Amino acid sequence: MSDIIKMNHNEFAFFNQQLAAMLREGIPLEGALRQLSSEMRTGPLRDDVQQLEAELARGTPLKDALARRTLPEFYKQMIEIGARGNDLPGVLIMVADHYHRTYAIWTRLKGLMVYPALVIIVALGLTILLSLMLDRFLATFFDYGLGQPPQRLLMLASIWVTPAILTLAALVGVAIAAMPRLRTRLRWRIPGFREASLAQTASVIALLLKNGSTLAEALAFAEGLEANTSAGKSLAQWRQLIANGAGKPSMWPPPTKPIPPLFLWLVRSGGENLAAGFAKAAEIYHARASYRIEMALYGALPVSILILGQMVFWQIAPLLQSMAWLMNNLGGN
Repeated sequence: MSDIIKMNHNEFAFFNQQLAAMLREGIPLEGALRQLSSEMRTGPLRDDVQQLEAELARGTPLKDALARRTLPEFYKQMIEIGARGNDLPGVLIMVADHYHRTYAIWTRLKGLMVYPALVIIVALGLTILLSLMLDRFLATFFDYGLGQPPQRLLMLASIWVTPAILTLAALVGVAIAAMPRLRTRLRWRIPGFREASLAQTASVIALLLKNGSTLAEALAFAEGLEANTSAGKSLAQWRQLIANGAGKPSMWPPPTKPIPPLFLWLVRSGGENLAAGFAKAAEIYHARASYRIEMALYGALPVSILILGQMVFWQIAPLLQSMAWLMNNLGGN
């Protein structure tokens, strides 16, 4: 689930917390937006807030002013719901909590990328250093009239093959990250990312239900956020079941992948309180995502150290072999 503009979700959550507090103190929405935007750092979020404040000050209806902004669609809908229900501060607090949890999860997931990046950087640095040292040894061979050492090409290949493979893997990862459709598909398949996506989807539906949306409306909105994904198709099936008269989750068959049966069971556990059921699913999958990410982080460090150790061995071995060959030939002469 992606936002239309690039923003720091933690900063966005803090902005909404401040906005809710100012509205509860009786400050008009336009004035609160004006004051907050003056304190924000330059960026797309500040531009949107300033433009929203300017349009509201000119008398533009909130719905129309929001429609022209590049804020997340989920955020726009929640603001409209809060305004209609005359509880905008309460909705802003819930939205802030939602974005704060989203920030915490995705920040940990991005942290998993640090260790592979360090391995690649160390590999390239070590390769350059060893290549220079090998060149010096080759020059020494010529100085002593020994010619080229045996298996010279194999030595060079041994030094460069590991960083080449790691760099190629990194380029593939960057290419995948640059393809939104492929990135979205993998997000629903990779452990940790999948649980985070389930938690986020459940949280969105729960927030919409708590603020007066029907289940069909909430599912349709979540389906739109997950368009062209297998999860979106599952949500569409649920919405179709409602249209066919199966209006309660207890009447639905087991979901199709990537939504697991446990997700539907948690939703059903809320009984008639559908918002509570989806909130429970969001809580459980948020905890599972956090656990998987923590386990991956704990495992990434020793795995990275092991890879570095093996890489150092395979890269230094040819250099030691050439040194031994040089010493043997010098001793023989």
